[in-house]
Amino acid sequence: MTATSRTNWSGNIDFAASALETPGSVAELQACVSRHDAVRALGTAHCFNGIAATRGVQIQVTGLDSRIDIDSTSHTAWVPAAMKYGELAKALQPYGFAVRNIASLGHISVAGAVITGTHGSGDANGTLSSTVRALELVTAAGDLVVIDESSPDFCGSVVSLGMLGVVTRVRISIVPAFDIAQTVIDDVPHAQVTENFDAIFSSAYSVSFFTTWGPENLGQIWVKHLADHSWRHEEWMGGTPATIKCHPLPGHDPIHCTEQLGVVGPSYERLPHFKLEFTPSSGDELQTEYLVPRTEAVQLLQGLLEFSPRIHELLHVSEIRTMAADDLWLSGASGRDTVGIHFTWKKVPEVFPLLPVIDEYFAPAGGRPHWGKLFDATALPDRYSGFGNFVDLVERYDPSGKFSNDWWRGVLGGG
Repeated sequence: MTATSRTNWSGNIDFAASALETPGSVAELQACVSRHDAVRALGTAHCFNGIAATRGVQIQVTGLDSRIDIDSTSHTAWVPAAMKYGELAKALQPYGFAVRNIASLGHISVAGAVITGTHGSGDANGTLSSTVRALELVTAAGDLVVIDESSPDFCGSVVSLGMLGVVTRVRISIVPAFDIAQTVIDDVPHAQVTENFDAIFSSAYSVSFFTTWGPENLGQIWVKHLADHSWRHEEWMGGTPATIKCHPLPGHDPIHCTEQLGVVGPSYERLPHFKLEFTPSSGDELQTEYLVPRTEAVQLLQGLLEFSPRIHELLHVSEIRTMAADDLWLSGASGRDTVGIHFTWKKVPEVFPLLPVIDEYFAPAGGRPHWGKLFDATALPDRYSGFGNFVDLVERYDPSGKFSNDWWRGVLGGG
């Protein structure tokens, strides 16, 4: 298929690929990868930077086999790379299984979420990548390979940024199905969050704090608690439980948001903030996120107040979430319990000059920008102990640089 005018979901990235191909089988995919000199896989295009861009051919794997293969003994499932995370979670429910966690949006493909280190929330929950037990992918040579936990390459192959090949299937851990109830606490002072950070984020299965960094210094806590565990619904952390359904962005209609007000439902209908059957926004936004060490998070949040007026005027909303450490080389949570500090910006040009300022603020604490979002960073390789090993892995799997692009060259160069 010849490329026409195509963009990412937000519309801030124009893809200049010469063509978009959608193979109908793994064999066709292998042939496609083999015959082109420059290739990038394209998922649901929810990344806000040029990670999926190429001057060559973009490939989508939506035409491959869409079956899920569940192994109830090992509590794992082989999942199609192109399947949306929310669709996977819904499909597991009739078999009595669930995914451990889901990102804010269930609309992102499994492979796209995994290779960019995307996460949900919860002190005891790792990133979505941390549930991976094996990957099947087509390499630059056109070979179909499986990389599992027995391979010395495994920890570098999960959060791979699309640099090792085109992923066809992912084997992930699954858990018995469980129910969640969601409660929103309104008008929580920032000071309560920083003074009681551990108490707040350990209080339930998954917790998010939303704020606009406005002068009132108030925000919302979204608490997703297990249905079989009691949770206090009275006045909490200086705020009060919402009595009507809420949207994370002030003034927005919550029709697209998942059910709240303590109504119990399957985890796949509560863990995301937005319902799978709706498009949660028009894409009129930009996003940045930094993954920082848990030990540094409170001090960093307090420090953000110093330039919050500059952030506030460009911001739709900011979200704070937690995640457990993992051992994946390029994971934002690699080697440390982590806090994600996320910014959903207005889609205006004034955001871009702020990006290096944000990086300069988070970098000394070891802040790692989310691979799928906007950042202007220096010395990125220094923020990951496994980065050098990953570069060696890329050179071994793709010696000709078939999967390389301008975005990756910028990462290597620090900007």
